[in-house]
Amino acid sequence: MSLNQRMRRMPFWAFMGLIVALVTVLGACGGDDAPTATTASAAPTNTPPTTSTDTIKVGILHSLSGTMAISEVDVKNATLLAIEEINAAGGVMGMMLEPVLEDGASDWPTFAEKSTKLLQQDKVAVVFGCWTSASRKAVKPVFEGLDGLLFYPVQYEGLEASPNIFYTGATTNQQIVPAVQYLLDEGKKRFFLLGSDYVFPRTSNLIINRQLADADLEKVGEEYTPLGHVEYATVINKIRAANPDVIFNTLNGDSNVAFFKQLKDAGITAADIQTLSVSVAEVEVIGIGPENMIDHLVAWNYFQSTDTPENEKFVKAYKAKYGQDKVTDDPMEAGYFGVYLWAAAVEKAGSTDVAAVRLAAKGIQFNAPEGLVTVHAENQHVYKTVRIGKILPDGQVEEVWSTDAPVEPDPYLETYPWGNFPRE
Repeated sequence: MSLNQRMRRMPFWAFMGLIVALVTVLGACGGDDAPTATTASAAPTNTPPTTSTDTIKVGILHSLSGTMAISEVDVKNATLLAIEEINAAGGVMGMMLEPVLEDGASDWPTFAEKSTKLLQQDKVAVVFGCWTSASRKAVKPVFEGLDGLLFYPVQYEGLEASPNIFYTGATTNQQIVPAVQYLLDEGKKRFFLLGSDYVFPRTSNLIINRQLADADLEKVGEEYTPLGHVEYATVINKIRAANPDVIFNTLNGDSNVAFFKQLKDAGITAADIQTLSVSVAEVEVIGIGPENMIDHLVAWNYFQSTDTPENEKFVKAYKAKYGQDKVTDDPMEAGYFGVYLWAAAVEKAGSTDVAAVRLAAKGIQFNAPEGLVTVHAENQHVYKTVRIGKILPDGQVEEVWSTDAPVEPDPYLETYPWGNFPRE
């Protein structure tokens, strides 16, 4: 059996331990080409010189193949659009950004391998990428061990704050917690929790269970299926038997295509059982088929229909580059403005040095397509407006609820009496 096969069969905790060990060995034995955490923070060798070249290499690491490609390819495209716009405006510190693309292939060991390559071999100044929390958890020790910088563009389960990661997607109190509260306010009491079997859905549902208990409620069902799973007849039968009034959906990737088509084929519509999804946006709706999702709900911070001048410009530019039939969505938008936040921090710091960029990024603001975003000075998440929308027959989203202002990120849910989650 090959090493890669053995890694794929490892339990997640064992795999993470191996990654940490590998990073430590690389740092200790790699010589001048393999910086350690101590030397990299002082003079990170993965950062390109800012005076002897006319380009700055930046990494893009997404699943361009496999089950997550349905979601991640378009985030890669939006990231490239931002890079192109920044270059057209003169670049960063007068230098052009040179993207280096890698395919994580929906495989967590591959994400770790490719992130190491980008930092050590390509010596990129920053990496924009990852979607699933499993991929982020796989690369996190790599970025921390080699003192690299990752801009992560997708909503996630919280309970994390790494000095080597900027989180431009929502944390839990900016999506999941307000979405559950919205459903409770709408009179929903019987929750069925459905998710893919990995970090994000399981941790999210742990949080949801606490939130429901605080409201004196209990879930009526909780099911997980592997990423890429396509047979949902058994799960749908369990849903029928549990008789929920809402399905809180944390499925990821193309499993959503199978689930929603089979749910409709089973005669269940939003009028029968409402679903609220937190990993289904406009791009996924096109793949699922809007006819299979009419009137179902999604929770994000941005929709293509969000009414801001910056969004009008973003949507127009994206369609001009990639096709008038293309749509934009939340992770794409977070990937897009993440490049601008990094560029602004580099300009402010006058350097691509990771420590200097980290310091300069504190409190930086940007008028993103979703509205004003601000980098939190301590936890490196961003303030974001929370939005809930309903799927329309054309696949677009009609906003039905939003917060009045951007919400301060609270990744450890410290502001909730039922939170009390331990730090890493």
